[in-house]
Order: sequence, then structure tokens, then C-alpha cells
Amino acid sequence: MAYAPLSNEQLLRYSRHLLMDGVGLDGQSQLMNSHVLIAGLGGLGSPVSSYLAAAGVGRLSLCDHDTVELSNLQRQVIYTTANIGQLKVDSAKETLMPLNPNIIIDCYPQSVTKGILNQGADVVVDCTDNLDSKLLMNKFCYQNGIDYISASAMGWEGQVIGFDFKKNRTICYGCISNFDSKDQVLTCTNFGVLGPILGVIGSLQALTAIKMLLGKFNSHGEMQCYDGLNNRWLNLTLERRKKCDQCG
Repeated sequence: MAYAPLSNEQLLRYSRHLLMDGVGLDGQSQLMNSHVLIAGLGGLGSPVSSYLAAAGVGRLSLCDHDTVELSNLQRQVIYTTANIGQLKVDSAKETLMPLNPNIIIDCYPQSVTKGILNQGADVVVDCTDNLDSKLLMNKFCYQNGIDYISASAMGWEGQVIGFDFKKNRTICYGCISNFDSKDQVLTCTNFGVLGPILGVIGSLQALTAIKMLLGKFNSHGEMQCYDGLNNRWLNLTLERRKKCDQCG
């Protein structure tokens, strides 16, 4: 595919990408012509949106129904005290556009829906803590061949898993979800989380999205788990569930 040449400003802005094997001019042009949907603009969505905007992903769709609260500021680093009470999508856009005015940002001040998912994103990055939303995104992406990245973090730990649904349908998020658990669903709200853990996991989500956009992703269905207290990584290769409600 032929892309428009980069301006002098863009050549300088993305110069460290242009020097890299695996990115270069063609890769940067690919990023600039890509569209990523970020669902959830909390502790994970903050680093994801910041790094993808800075990297020059041409269009970002931001989806979150919530407003900024004081308790968010311990970990949601794209907001400040002055943003309390603002819609997160609006506040995030105010932060990201000065970071990179070359990109387009769409704001959806609501929970993710099929209509939002149907806006042509190349990659969907799930930064929510809601199982129903995760399963909605997973099933839509699986059925429509859209790459999907999900993550979560609590306490000292976090995990990321990516699905290359454009090429691979061997496993999906539904295969690893426990629909029948009677245990309380743990979230940052009722369990707590250390801010830098979200930075680590959100940055890994952003890296995974960039690799997908550049055609460099090769870890379909592999979960990366991080134990921040003991500074250890564990990679798990997961298997498809034959009776998965999402892809079985």
C-alpha cells in the first residue's frame, strides 16, 4: 500500500522509530494509517492511550462512561486534580491532543457497545474491569477478525493476553473465563492495586497493539503474568475450551 510522505515535522517526531529495524518509514506510515479502540480509560487505559498517541497511531477511539474522581489519581496518570468531575474521555483527549496533534481522537462517553466496536478498528484494547464488556469485545473481535488485547491488574500483579483473530481462531478470551464462579469478583475498587503495576501492564498492552499493527505479533493466546512484588514474569500457553460459549 502506498502512503503519503511524512512531513518534516513527522520525520523528526518519529525519528527514533524510523531508525529501527521492524518499524522504519513503512512501519511508521502503517501506524499513522491505523485505528485502535481503547475501552476503559483508567489505570490501564492511561498508559495505553498515551503511548499509542505518542507512537502516532492515526486514529484512537476512546470509550469510557465514567468521570474523573479523586481516588483515580493514585494510578490514572493522564488526569490531574483539575480534571475531577470531567468525563474521562474528554479529559483524556485534552491531554493527548497536545501530545500529538497529528492524530484523530473519537470520544464515546459510554460503556462499549457493538455499535462502537463496528467502527472499523484494527485492534481493540480492553482496559476494562468488567467481565461482560470483555466477553462482548472478545466475541465481536473473534467473529469479525479484529485483533484483541485484554489485561487486568490487582494488588502487586497483572496479566496481559493478546489474540490475533485476523489469522488465528484457536483460542479466545471466553476459553479462559470462569463463568460459573461463585466467588466475589475482585477489582481495584475492592482489592486495591499499586499504580506502577498498571503502568507496566498498560505499557505491555500498548506494545502488543503496536506489534499487531506492524505484523510482528506472534503470541496468540499466550498470557503474560507479572508479579511485581517478587519481580517475576510467567508466560502461560493456554488451550482452547471445546465447549466455549464464545468460540466453541
